[in-house]
Amino acid sequence: MILRTVACLGLMAVTACATTPPTARILTKTVQVAVPVACKPAIGGAPAYPDTDAALKTATDVYQRVKLLVAGRLERIAREAELNAALGACEGGGV
Repeated sequence: MILRTVACLGLMAVTACATTPPTARILTKTVQVAVPVACKPAIGGAPAYPDTDAALKTATDVYQRVKLLVAGRLERIAREAELNAALGACEGGGV
């Protein structure tokens, strides 16, 4: 009985030495992370509006002045729409 126990212990010792420890596996994973980016829309400079003080002073009559004021108003409305569209795109609302 003692001989059997010693033999078993010897076999277990030899078996324990024969096994190699598990190696560490290195896994590389790609993680998608949202990164906030500053919104810088290319709007451009303000246009030269036709209803400047100088243009209104040089207008010959009321009709010419009103014509200049209406043209300036229409350009300002178009510019405001362009700025609102750029602001909506930056806020994520889209247009």
